[in-house]
Amino acid sequence: MAILKGAEPFLLPGGEQGVLLIHGFTGSPAEMRLLGEFLQAQGYTVLAPRLCGHGTSPEEMEGTGWQHWYTEVENGYHYLQGLCREVSVVGLSMGGLLALKLAVEYPVNRIVTMSPPFFLTDQRLPFLRVYRLFQRFAPKQRRKLYPVEAKYSVAYNRTPLRSLESLLELIEQVKTCLPAVSRPLLIIQSRSEHTVRPESAQYLYDHAGSSHKQLLWLQASGHIVTLDTEREFVFASVHQFLQAEE
Repeated sequence: MAILKGAEPFLLPGGEQGVLLIHGFTGSPAEMRLLGEFLQAQGYTVLAPRLCGHGTSPEEMEGTGWQHWYTEVENGYHYLQGLCREVSVVGLSMGGLLALKLAVEYPVNRIVTMSPPFFLTDQRLPFLRVYRLFQRFAPKQRRKLYPVEAKYSVAYNRTPLRSLESLLELIEQVKTCLPAVSRPLLIIQSRSEHTVRPESAQYLYDHAGSSHKQLLWLQASGHIVTLDTEREFVFASVHQFLQAEE
């Protein structure tokens, strides 16, 4: 299956501090590109894998689930670990869930989660299994037009319901492992978005086992905080957190 233009994984060489960037559900590495270029300019080595089934077609994604997506994250971690002295992980939306799971199972230096989706706003989710009896895909709500070039927003306009069900399974699994999260944690969440209920961020903050954790609230951004109007503040905050002493 051909990869959509702009959805390719990317590696940006830098120093001995590695950063693994994990994109969101139905998204692609494109939404992490600007953050990756910013971090490379600060001296980091940056890797952004393309999760299985993403950046190609909704039909291909339909045949994947969270185990496939997580395997790609593990592969990226091992590759980056071979290049760098230490590896931190930064995840957007579902990527934040995968980052948390990775940090419980592998030696990770620091964790950043942006727009973590523990509680979603879609009121149809309790009826997902019923919907799946009648349709395979659901049209996504019109994607917000972010103040960046379109090449940074490569994502599907339909959601495979089978994959969505797997995302819900991942959410429940990550909830159970939050007490085991021990590394320094930065949570970034906008109060204005409409995909994830903002209390998701507070839930993560309250339940993560990390002794060093910070919750940073944004006021004007949508769900994809790496592309929205406060992105430069987000980038600077991530860099400051990655450099901070424990």
